[in-house]
Amino acid sequence: MTALPRDRSRVEFVALMAMLAAMSAFGIDAMLPAMPEIAADLSPTDPNRAQLILSSFILGMGVGTLFTGPLADTLGRRPVVIGTILLYCAGALITWQSQTLGMALTGRLIMGLGAAGPRVLTTAIVRDRHSGPDMARLMSFVMVIFMIVPAVAPAIGAVIIAAAGWRAIFPAFAIFGLVALVWFGLRQPETLPPDRRRALSLRALTGAVAEMFSHRVVVLSVLVQMLAFGILFSMLSSVQGIFDAYDQGEAFPLWFALIAVVSASASLLNARLVGRIGMLPIVRGMLAVQIGLSALMLVALALPLPRGVEFAMWMVWCCSVFFQGGLVIGNVNAIAMQPVGHIAGLAASVIAAVSTVGSVVLSVPVGLAFDGTALPLAAGILVLAVLALGLTLMMRR
Repeated sequence: MTALPRDRSRVEFVALMAMLAAMSAFGIDAMLPAMPEIAADLSPTDPNRAQLILSSFILGMGVGTLFTGPLADTLGRRPVVIGTILLYCAGALITWQSQTLGMALTGRLIMGLGAAGPRVLTTAIVRDRHSGPDMARLMSFVMVIFMIVPAVAPAIGAVIIAAAGWRAIFPAFAIFGLVALVWFGLRQPETLPPDRRRALSLRALTGAVAEMFSHRVVVLSVLVQMLAFGILFSMLSSVQGIFDAYDQGEAFPLWFALIAVVSASASLLNARLVGRIGMLPIVRGMLAVQIGLSALMLVALALPLPRGVEFAMWMVWCCSVFFQGGLVIGNVNAIAMQPVGHIAGLAASVIAAVSTVGSVVLSVPVGLAFDGTALPLAAGILVLAVLALGLTLMMRR
């Protein structure tokens, strides 16, 4: 592990890693207020298909992560991060000019491919210097800053839509990417020296992947992460529509900011607890709580409750879903990375690819089942949480 250069503070390092990681969150959350307008313009006969503009981004991100790690292990972290940020900006500009849903989905897929680099290599860069609970603690601080973006992104999106229409969001994505690119290019040195790089060959890649998945804990952690992302992406696909159903669509950016602030507190809590009680007990405990709250939400939806009471329960449950992400995803990722630090770039890439693509397969049916209520979403999340908890019970502390 290498130390931070003297002219680089730990605070700046965390902030830069958070901004890189936030490119994917900004690319998703700023879109949410635009979904009704996108559906009306590009898919008026089947509004639910507009959700695919989120899924295509996530799918591109998942596929892209399969390649960024191996390339970064061969070429170094810096050139791959810089190249993928440029791809992210190009995809944003293609979507900006799209006139059909198919073209928009293509642009979003390219955007997602570009977002994969910063997303994966943030973890790899941190893992180049830290491991175990120290890595989990540092990633928790990254997540705290990272969660500021979901808090403000829908409001930023709403302001842009009001001022210039939904298409103007995409140049904003490109600007965000360029700011991250300049900061990274000027301030982040290479963390993978030439003597630790791996030759890019099919035999080496397949051997490393086989080594990864020979570890039982890696396999189980990847599956749990896939289910946890599936829960989050299912919620993101339906959340705007459910707020509309409760006649809260105009206030959605404010409600979502509140949800994001609550979610950020999970990362702070994790940073304080992970060194005391360990990563796996935190994951198990949070998933058990999620199962209970999801079952309670299903009961609430089945009862003839006053509309205000039902909305209050929805808000508590919605917050719990995002709060869960702060306590589960970072920890299971650190658990998965623990045995494979010597191939951190490839490991981060494969873990992110499998968990993300798998989560799209899980979340798209839940999102398309949206019927104007939270019932399909609550049922889907309950099933995913039960499966995730069951897998953690197969893992040793």
